[in-house]
Amino acid sequence: MESKKKFSLMSAILSVICVVFVAEAAAPVAAIGNSQFFWWVFLLITFLLPYGLISSELGTTYIGDGGIYDWVTKAFGHRWGARVSWYYWINFPLWLASLAVMTPELIHTMTGIEISTPVAIIIELIFTWLIVWISFFPVSDSIWILNGAAIIKMVLALLVGGLGVYVALTKGIANEFTPQSMLPTFDLRSLSFISVIIFNLLGFEVICTFSDQMENPKKQIPQSIIVAGLVIAAIYIFSAFGISVAIPTDQISTGSGMIDSFKLLTGSTDGWFIILMAFLFLLTLFGNMISWSLGVNNTACYAAENDDMPSFFKKRSKKNQMPIGASLMNGIVASIVIIMAPFLPNQDLFWAFFSLNLVMFLLSYVPVFPAFYRLRQIDPDVQRPFKVSGKPAFLKVLVILPMIMIIISLIFTAVPLDFSPDALTEKLPITIGAIIFILFGEAIIKIKHIKKEK
Repeated sequence: MESKKKFSLMSAILSVICVVFVAEAAAPVAAIGNSQFFWWVFLLITFLLPYGLISSELGTTYIGDGGIYDWVTKAFGHRWGARVSWYYWINFPLWLASLAVMTPELIHTMTGIEISTPVAIIIELIFTWLIVWISFFPVSDSIWILNGAAIIKMVLALLVGGLGVYVALTKGIANEFTPQSMLPTFDLRSLSFISVIIFNLLGFEVICTFSDQMENPKKQIPQSIIVAGLVIAAIYIFSAFGISVAIPTDQISTGSGMIDSFKLLTGSTDGWFIILMAFLFLLTLFGNMISWSLGVNNTACYAAENDDMPSFFKKRSKKNQMPIGASLMNGIVASIVIIMAPFLPNQDLFWAFFSLNLVMFLLSYVPVFPAFYRLRQIDPDVQRPFKVSGKPAFLKVLVILPMIMIIISLIFTAVPLDFSPDALTEKLPITIGAIIFILFGEAIIKIKHIKKEK
């Protein structure tokens, strides 16, 4: 029997970077202005630190394909596990659609060819189904993609940060940098972007679903989370600083991406450098989606096998046991969203889809933190290779702080707090979409549990 390929520690670290580091979210964060630096430091302490510690303990204690679904189910039962698996899964095809709508513009940047709406839809569908096809194969077969995408992401982030510093030194600083300007304004606009920073810090638990392909998961999971977390934090702050010192905040929008930042920094919309950056950025989108699909599909399939997701999700490949049912459903849902997009009100489609995926994604994490504390109480004797040390009061702080951050983010991202026509046009589709997906998930859970009770 052929032995499975195994992750090395370096591959595990690069995979975490590939999963967690989201290059396309750099510009929306920069749109906050200088107060983003306060939020970066604040959320690194109040969110990333407790989240990393909790993920390391749970990921090394409860190893398997279930990930956060398994943790929440063990702590609070199948109904809450089902909710988590649904929110965790549905975010992915929405995110996939949000990135797919970026690909025609990237191809236009690389080729200079004007792309019509029908051709753009075809390109977006090709992007979607190529991701689906690659996810039919084991993660160990895609190590080179994940590692390559992680390296390219870091290169792009360092380039945009370094180029920004160079432009600031040679042409002057674009925004006023004073202690006052770096303090948070607490206005609705900046607070709604906090969710993007939190999104940029999520995903460490995905590496836990790769445990059966690691050389030594009980050591590699916490090591990769700690090392990758430090690297990611440093790169995020450096790239954000480069964009902020060189590009006026009013020139950055939620729909801007890293390529827009390169165009603004170089003062050019074409040329070999912009074409190369667009190509490399496109590769990172593939890497991001592939790495996430592997973790999300494993979790959804595992939940289906425990009768907490629709039966279609439990379908596995006879050849390699990969969860092809969940992967096919990713493609179907993302394709529906892509085809519907041209008929939606004229708005920033990337931000609309991205925000909706953001809401569902954040919802899936709300029960994870109290699950950590409850498992300490109801399952105290299980061996914990990595155990967060501290008294109960400290552990409660670790649980409460990130939960508060997520709930605040959800409110400012999904709830209309400004009733002006423009604000409602932007926010209401996100609110309505989130409600629809939540109710749909509750209906699935009710049906599945009625069948269980019978």
